Amino acid sequence: MLKYLKKYWFFALLAPVFMIGEVSMDLLQPELMSRIIDDGVLGLNNGGVGNLNTVITIGLKMIGFVALGGICGIMSGVFANLCAQQFGNDVRKAVFKRIMEFSFEQTDKFSTGSLITRVTNDITQLQNFVMQCLRGFVRTSMLFIGGIACMVSLNMEFGIIIACALPFVAVCVVYFIAKANPKFTVLQKKLDKVNNVMQENVSGARVVKAYVKEDYETERFEKANNELVSTQLDVLLLLSYMTPIMNIILNLSVVAVIKVGGIQVSAGSATPGNVMAAITYCSQVLNAVMRMTMIFQTASRGIASKKRVMEIINCDPAIKSGTYNNKETAVKGKVEFKNVSFAYPGMDNENVIENFNLVINPGETIGILGATGCGKSSLVNLIPRFYDVTKGEVLIDDVNVKDYDLQVLRDKVSIALQKPEIFSTTIAENIAWGDDSADIEKIRQAADIAQATEFIDNRTDGMDTQVSQGGHSLSGGQKQRVAISRAVLKNSEILIFDDATSALDLKTEADLYSELSVKKYDVTRIIIAQRIASVKNADRIVVMDNGRLADVGSHSELIKTSEIYKDIYESQLKGNE
Repeated sequence: MLKYLKKYWFFALLAPVFMIGEVSMDLLQPELMSRIIDDGVLGLNNGGVGNLNTVITIGLKMIGFVALGGICGIMSGVFANLCAQQFGNDVRKAVFKRIMEFSFEQTDKFSTGSLITRVTNDITQLQNFVMQCLRGFVRTSMLFIGGIACMVSLNMEFGIIIACALPFVAVCVVYFIAKANPKFTVLQKKLDKVNNVMQENVSGARVVKAYVKEDYETERFEKANNELVSTQLDVLLLLSYMTPIMNIILNLSVVAVIKVGGIQVSAGSATPGNVMAAITYCSQVLNAVMRMTMIFQTASRGIASKKRVMEIINCDPAIKSGTYNNKETAVKGKVEFKNVSFAYPGMDNENVIENFNLVINPGETIGILGATGCGKSSLVNLIPRFYDVTKGEVLIDDVNVKDYDLQVLRDKVSIALQKPEIFSTTIAENIAWGDDSADIEKIRQAADIAQATEFIDNRTDGMDTQVSQGGHSLSGGQKQRVAISRAVLKNSEILIFDDATSALDLKTEADLYSELSVKKYDVTRIIIAQRIASVKNADRIVVMDNGRLADVGSHSELIKTSEIYKDIYESQLKGNE
């Protein structure tokens, strides 16, 4: 974490320097008050006659020191905030950047709710920790050490009193902090759970309502929230016992100072001003210790949060970028699977793809058909390296995908999914994700190809129509067409439709493929579909069965040679014909 603070070393230096100035002014006050009482009011050095000028002079000094201390305190707060906030900003961006580099495997491992908690709450706890280190720790340390030194300089017996109180204070602090420390990590995990439930229900609100599960989900949220509150109460109740115990020690110490001071004043070895100053110093020292306990609490939460944040920062991406960054290759759009086997992480003995071999030529249209769960989507996820193969090789343009720089590799591929991701911005900006530099004319051309122009123009704001979060203001077919427009606009060498037309009617789908054939003839197209009508006109159709390549050929060939294909055809098309 220190590397994120180095940039702001100047602020990190000035904050404690100004805090030292503020505390120094606080430590001067009791001694000045002692002189006002002894010389200005009681006149102990003037035959018992008070001196108003002394009161005014020293009083004005005290006011000046208070003002100077206030300015120092303000400046300390300004620089500490600048340092802590900028530090938190950098850490938050670093964590988010690392999350964006995660593979799907790693995102699933942490869970969305936990990642949100770490980017928000955990980094806020770290910011508070930095603030406390720059201001609170310096203030309490100086008050503690300075107060004891000033008490001893006034009277050694006063120093002995505070020395007797400190062991009790130390035992109290160590005990309660040791008890509370492990609970902070548990607390953050409970917050993860609340965020997970919240995220699932907000994104899945339509399903919740459709199945009338509001009460069930409310109970689930209440359970997670009650666990969070229960853990918070455990921590707060534990720490709440500490405050009255510390107050008792503080008040007993003050009583002892008053008692000893009274005896010494009667004996003439101390003055009332000395006793008053000693009481103030005693209060400053023990209050510093009490504040230190709050700093330890913040530090404990900060350390727990730091571990969680560092888990993200130190987690190397499972999919690491290669070094091959030549965008201009001899062939463009060629895909080859060589003896490919694949199992999802943690399921090494359950291959979803087994010994798969296929060459897709540049500019070819390939349809992939098969039963649900046969590995169609898993296969195409290997092309842009969303996952890596367990065995074998995937090559694009005769280069292993593992050798490619990830950005170069993924620039070669456009993907439209069955469940498209639509962002809460305008339709035009959603499509422009495919090409940031595209003007409105290119965006409209992509929408034309995707058969999206008609429904877009029927909207009041057209391309500038604002889409709600998750695209809930659009129908399923409309979302798919926006996503297809985005993929088309990217103009990559390889275009993958992962059941991306499932919500489109057959005519719209046919018009889409007709437009693609005319205007995107040089692109290699891979079409995953459940409907034979979606892939019937492909150059070749790949039939998958339990992760294996069962048959491959044109529609007319497969009708004659593939039992699996004929079964699908019989069930879908022959009856209609």
